Amino acid sequence: MTPKIIFSGDTSINVVFENVISEKISHQVLNLAKSVENQHIIGLLDIVPAYRVVTFVFDPLVIDIVAFQSFLQVHLAQQLDDSTSNDGKLYKVPVLYDEEVGLDLLEVAKYHDLSVAEVIRLHTNPTYRIYMLGFLPGFAYLGGLDAKLHTPRKETPRLRIPAGSIGIAGQQTGYYPVVSPGGWQIIGQTPLVVFDANRPEINFHAGDSVQFYAIDKHEFQQLAGTPFNDFFAEAST
Repeated sequence: MTPKIIFSGDTSINVVFENVISEKISHQVLNLAKSVENQHIIGLLDIVPAYRVVTFVFDPLVIDIVAFQSFLQVHLAQQLDDSTSNDGKLYKVPVLYDEEVGLDLLEVAKYHDLSVAEVIRLHTNPTYRIYMLGFLPGFAYLGGLDAKLHTPRKETPRLRIPAGSIGIAGQQTGYYPVVSPGGWQIIGQTPLVVFDANRPEINFHAGDSVQFYAIDKHEFQQLAGTPFNDFFAEAST
């Protein structure tokens, strides 16, 4: 499918790629977003990359929308053949896989006719790609979940999911950065504080990678309350 350029109002425009979860498309999305960002265009207010869409938000009093559309068409054609990798940092995230915090761990194991140990092994084995951030501040949509763990969302969402909960929804996995309603299947929890409103900076981005590793209750208690950014700053020193 040839990407399409579609207006989504009088202050934003979308470049829409094929409707699949694909590392190739993710590379193209991020390459396009980065290359346009590097142009430092006056009046371009924000660039939001997603799974298969890049949204450009602009000031229509500064940017001529017809000229900007033509610019994107030329720029897009140049980027489609660019196979340059834009992979970023790797974050190794500790997780307690336990029935007490993994509210759906037994249900997921039963759904797939697996043991809990097999669910943990399958979930910690891949390196996941952050395809996009959204829904909540710091909520990372991760692709690369083993097909043996693909699990539908819950029919009735929970009203309150604890911060740090690790969930599965369809072919995606991810973690809840703050307390929130949600319908993902919860299989564990990280002790790290992913998002703090008093320290709202988020260091991870689309194109970064995540690996989960299992910890026990003692390690969970030791790490409880550790800010995400501080944990990885210490790990890199």
